[in-house]
This record gives sequence, structure tokens and C-alpha cells, in this order.
Amino acid sequence: MKLSKAIVKHRIPILIATLLLMIPAALGYVGTRVNYDMLDYLPADMDTVIGQNELMDEFGKGAFSFLIFEDMPEKDVAALKEKVEQVEHVETVLWYDSAFDLSVPMELLPDKLYKAFNTENATMMAVFFDTSTSADVTMDAIREIRSIAGKQCFVSGMSALVTDLKDLCEKEEPIYVGIAVVLAASAMLLLLDSWLVPFVFLASIGMMILLNLGSNYFLGEISYITKALSAVLQLAVTMDYSIFLWHSYNEQRTKHGDKKEAMAMAIHETLTSVIGSSITTVAGFIALCFMSFTMGRDLGIVMAKGVILGVIGCVTVLPSLILLFDKPLQATKHKSLIPDTAGLAKGIVKIFPALLALFALLITPAYFGYSKTNSEVYYDMGQCLPENMDYVISNRKLHEDFDVASTHMVLVDSSLSQKEVKAMTNEMEEVDGVKYVIGLDSILGSRIPEEFLPESIVSKLRSDKWQLLLINSTYKVASDDVNNQINQLNTVLKKYDKGGMLIGEAPCMKDMIETTDHDFQVVNMVSILAIFVIIALVEKSVTLPFLLISVIELAIFINLGLPHYLGQSLPFIAPICISTIQLGATVDYAILMTTRYKAERIAGNTKRDSVFTALHASIPSILVSGMGLFAATFGVAIYSDIDIISSMCMLMARGAVISVLLVIFTLPALLMAFDRIICDTTVGMRHVYHQPPKSWEELPQ
Repeated sequence: MKLSKAIVKHRIPILIATLLLMIPAALGYVGTRVNYDMLDYLPADMDTVIGQNELMDEFGKGAFSFLIFEDMPEKDVAALKEKVEQVEHVETVLWYDSAFDLSVPMELLPDKLYKAFNTENATMMAVFFDTSTSADVTMDAIREIRSIAGKQCFVSGMSALVTDLKDLCEKEEPIYVGIAVVLAASAMLLLLDSWLVPFVFLASIGMMILLNLGSNYFLGEISYITKALSAVLQLAVTMDYSIFLWHSYNEQRTKHGDKKEAMAMAIHETLTSVIGSSITTVAGFIALCFMSFTMGRDLGIVMAKGVILGVIGCVTVLPSLILLFDKPLQATKHKSLIPDTAGLAKGIVKIFPALLALFALLITPAYFGYSKTNSEVYYDMGQCLPENMDYVISNRKLHEDFDVASTHMVLVDSSLSQKEVKAMTNEMEEVDGVKYVIGLDSILGSRIPEEFLPESIVSKLRSDKWQLLLINSTYKVASDDVNNQINQLNTVLKKYDKGGMLIGEAPCMKDMIETTDHDFQVVNMVSILAIFVIIALVEKSVTLPFLLISVIELAIFINLGLPHYLGQSLPFIAPICISTIQLGATVDYAILMTTRYKAERIAGNTKRDSVFTALHASIPSILVSGMGLFAATFGVAIYSDIDIISSMCMLMARGAVISVLLVIFTLPALLMAFDRIICDTTVGMRHVYHQPPKSWEELPQ
């Protein structure tokens, strides 16, 4: 209580300090770098990551793109190539005139090489940058190349993807927050008992969101998914705490004449309750930090920090604002639009055997869909962009005009003889889906000695340590075909050079598939175990954690199983994150009802009376909380053109609704069915089973 009274006493300094903190928070938010490259989050000890670093160290090459020029004379292409070479951070541009003067007919090129880079109406050149795929300067270079080359040029590659992704995100992100705020405010206006209090909530939560986003500056950078979702998620998840304080304050006002004393009591009550509730949510987010694919850690840290700041804001900033605006808040109170739920609660308790059977029947189809969805996710980040984006159009052109769907790079020991490299190249070209392998040997062909090539060309494909080969594949990135192809290419490579490395977007994606598949199992296990322990400690029970987690896990199975039945494919990161977020964020609904059920049973009421009272008392809070999460995420899901953001928000919105329905309709049935076991395995409840029963007819109608 000392802390609560101190907060009330110093409410004005608290508000002033918070407002002053908004200045560095805003600067931190603006200064935090955003990473748009998912491949950056692969573990550093993987061959593909090591190989990418070697490519940069030995050749000064990082990002890679193909430029496709349509219906353009060779001289104009050569002129544009010179301009592209002048773009800052372009390290190498490889085209026909890199090796030969334009006065030399292209027919002198080996047939394979000529056909690889030319069609009837298009020609293609390879561009290497001296910076990494998602570096800000690389994205600037991509934009400049597009500006120089005009509409007849198409730029493909991961750097083009992250450039388009960044531009789209920066356009959409302010609208995400606006939609979430408007819909969350609308939900609160309908479900709460004051016309003004939703805006006070949003002011308090908004300040905590800005503090969270600003403090990300100390992390160095965050992923674009974290940036896009963290504000929306923090608003949705921490709204409950504000609602709890408001209800507690109004209840204390009826008991205490002085509003300051009432607020001190409300803060004390809220702190006790909200800390227990927030721990499960924080645990869910912390579980993401156990992913070896470190984007999970990125999202987990930011969101766990956001929840903790949300709790702090709820018991410091929000009470100060409520006391400041107490008169208009009380003047604008109205009757809640949520109808009395006594009849619904009584009906649910009465038909609990049927609801128990429904719970059991849902398990098999839900789990079947859930297991299938996990195997039907996509990893190709190009699929998350709209069809009219420059990158998507360019990749389609590359595939349609040149039959190239992905490009791999091979680093092979430079001491390997030309004969061995030639034999290895021939074997690689026999692998299904390999269109061609290009190295020094391909450029030389059988008619041109190496001495004829300028040193500038040789140095671009060979260093003291490595020789660089390019492999173009007809198989799409992240497909089963390309992953099998990569396995076969690696087998051939290791046969000739055990230290050789196969790198590029597709090999990195293959590593990401294997990494995240393992991560999914780990994160699920960690989140369930952590939340199980928390519930066991909070409820002092062995049985209740099983029941509560089983309800929310079924909600997760239904939520993540529906895409299979609806014929939808999810981005790979969605099931990993959503299973943990939904468990951590919505298990509170079950804890709320169970805590009240326990209190009623310990007070001597029968199991039927206790379950009814717990359900009747909990439904309004569960509805407000669930609808808040739904409102904050559903609008973003509908609006966003980025499928990763849209899919994750839709899963969160749908997950909130499913969790609400299962907690309201099936948790009471489980409490009724397992009451005896609960009493025998919960501290302080063993004696209550023998209490004299109350009459069921005495319950409210």
C-alpha cells in the first residue's frame, strides 16, 4: 500500500516525467534501424552464413541481383551498364562487354553462355554489390538503378525484395496503428461504462508503446515484423490491465469517500492481480527467445518488454490520468452494453456433459488440421508481397524469359585444377533443374585461352583462396525440388572440395526451413512448460494447469488448423509465433475464471454454484479482453498488403475469438467434470468436497 499511496501522491510529477520521456523515446524510435532480411536471422555457424561472409571478405561481394533489359539495342544496354557501374556500392556488373568489345559478335560466346543471358527480345546482366543484402545503402543502390534504367529494366534478387518490402512497410505501418487504435477504441466504447475512459486508456497505453519502441534503440536494430506488430500487440495485450484498474477504482469509490484513497486501493489490487496475469504473457513471449532463428528472440524481447512497460504504465500513468480527469470521467459514465449473462451461464452449466463431449469431438479434427498446416507453410518471402510489386514482376520475367527461378553460388578452392572444376561443373549440370553453371571455364569455352581474358574479369571470379561459380536453377526458392537439388549439388561439391560452400538465397532458405522446423517444437515445449509452472504456482494446483492449457491448446489447434481446411498457406513464421502468443495472451481468460471458481469452492459453495458464479462473473471481463485483442488486430489483417503481417494479425484476431468461446463454453464443463480431482490436488481445497450443497434453484434466473 505504501507504493500505491506514493503513486497517488506524486501523480503530477509522474505525468510530467512520462511526458518528458516521450522526447528521447521518439528520438530512439526514429533512430532504431529496421531489418527487412529474414535470412539475417540464421545462426552464424551455418555454412551458408559462413560462405556469405567469405564471399564478402574474399571478393568484396555481398548482395546479388539480375537486371533484365527488354527490347533494347546492345549499345543502349552497354551505356546503361556503365551508368549502373557508377552507382555507389555496385561492385561488379557482368555482361557480354565485360569480357569482349561490342565490336566482337556475341556469337563468339559459348552457346550455353549466350543462351543463358539472352533471348529474342531480352538480355540479362549480373550485378554484385559490396554491401550486404539488406543494408540501407544496398537498398538505396537498388532504387537508383531502377531510376537510371527505367521501365524497360527489371531488377530481381533479395535486395530488390527487401527494398520493396521496406517501402511498403513504411507506407502501411502508421495506418496499422491508426486502424488498431480506432477499432480498439470502438470496442471499448461499446463494452465499457464510460464514453471518455477509452481515450484515457489509449493515451496511457500509447505512451508506454512509444517508450517500448524508443528503447529498442539499445537493441541496435529490430525486424520489420517486430516493428509492424509490436505496437498493435502491446495495445491489444495490455488493454486488459487498464480495464481491471478502472473497474477496481469504481468499486473502491463506492467504499471510500476520498477518490485518492479509492485509487490507492485500486492500484494495490490491480498490481497484485495484474502481475500474476502478465507473467504468463511475458513467459509466452520469452519462449520465442529460445528460437535458434533469432527473429524470434527479436520479437520476444520487444514484446516482453512491452508487457512489462504496460503493467508499469497501468499502475502509474493511468491512475494519474484518471485522477486528473476524474470529474469528466464520472460525468460521462453510462450503462455497459453487455447484457446480464446469468441465463447464459446457467444454461452452460446445465448442459455441461454435452459441452464436454463437444470438447472431446473437436480434438481430433483440430489437431489433424494443425499438423497439416505446419507442413503447408511457405518460406519464399516473395509470396508475401502483392503481385504488382516491382520485385514480383521482375522475378516473373526472370522465370518466364530465362527459365531461372533461383540462383546459387559456389565457392570452391582456387587451387582446384581446371580439369577438376570442369568435371565438377559437368556433374552439377546433370543434376535435375540445373539450367547451367557459370565460371571462368564457361566464359573461356573451348576456343578462347584464359590469357585473352582481362585480369579485371579473372579477379571477379577467382581470388587467392576461392573460385566463384554461379548456378542458375529452374526450381523456385524454398520448394522441395530446389531443396533436393541443393542436397545433390552439395554431394557433388564435397566430392571435389570438402571445404567448398554452396550459398545463395535458396540454400539459406533450406537452412531456414530446417532451423525453424526444430524451433517450432522447442518454442512450443518451452512456452507450455513455463506457463504450466506459472499456473501451478498461482493456482497452487497440479490438475488445473493441465485443464487450462488443454483448453487454450485446443483453441490454438483450431486456429492453426483452419488454414488447412480453408486451403490457405501461411508464412512459416506465423505458426511458431502465434501458438506461443495465443497461449500466453489468452490463458489469462481461463485463469480469471478458475481463480473465481476456486474462491467460491473454498467459501463452501457446491461445484455447480461455484462454476456458475465464476462463469457469470467472468464472462464480461473475458468478452471485453477478447474483443479488445480481436479489434486491435482484425483491421490490420484486412488492410495489410504484406501477407506475413496480414496472416499473423488474422490468426491473432481469430485466436482471440476461439479462445473466448472455448473458455466460456468448455472450461466450465471441465471444471464440473474434474471437480473432485481438482479439490484433491489443489492446496486449500481438499476439505471443500464435503460441504453441504446449496440448492440449484436458488441461483439467479
